[in-house]
Amino acid sequence: MRLIKAKTVLALVVSVASAWAAHAEPAAVRNCTWCHGGGAQGLNPAPRLAGQTRLYIESQIRSFQAHQRDNPDSSQYMWAAAQFVSPQRAHHLAAYFSALPPRAANDGLRELTAVGQRIYRDGVPEANIVACIACHGPNAQGTGDIPRLGGLGYAYLKRTLVQWGQGYNAAARHPMPSVASKLSEEQIQALASYLSFVE
Repeated sequence: MRLIKAKTVLALVVSVASAWAAHAEPAAVRNCTWCHGGGAQGLNPAPRLAGQTRLYIESQIRSFQAHQRDNPDSSQYMWAAAQFVSPQRAHHLAAYFSALPPRAANDGLRELTAVGQRIYRDGVPEANIVACIACHGPNAQGTGDIPRLGGLGYAYLKRTLVQWGQGYNAAARHPMPSVASKLSEEQIQALASYLSFVE
């Protein structure tokens, strides 16, 4: 009889804990989707998180907490939003968003995509700019803590490249600050346009 009662109590505790976890996680996700959009497909100025690499999301949360990602949008929105996110919660959020299916923003300038694709695949040898494909992969899908670029919004990509070129984001890995500082405005527009259409 005691064994049956113990099993019943244990089942009840597990059931309540599971129900709490099921409600707690969507609340945390909801806090993100206010800005990053339903399905995490992005709302300007916030980027798309759906399909982003898990390790990259976790590393960016740490960068926001350390105020290393210091561009204006980050300091205005993400420093406070990430302040109390525990490593465990960051891991769960990153796993959740990385598992969502990504969709392309499709909002770049179509006439610039061929130039952008060339820059992405070949770099700009005469300016000593390495090809993006070397780190971000053939479909701009990213890997590990190197981010997915494919399908991100045109305005977000353009703004981020400009800001890196201006010296923002102390946590940005080599060679990104150097690459961004060498790209012309037209090259940035072309690259951002191309990437916005990548599935």
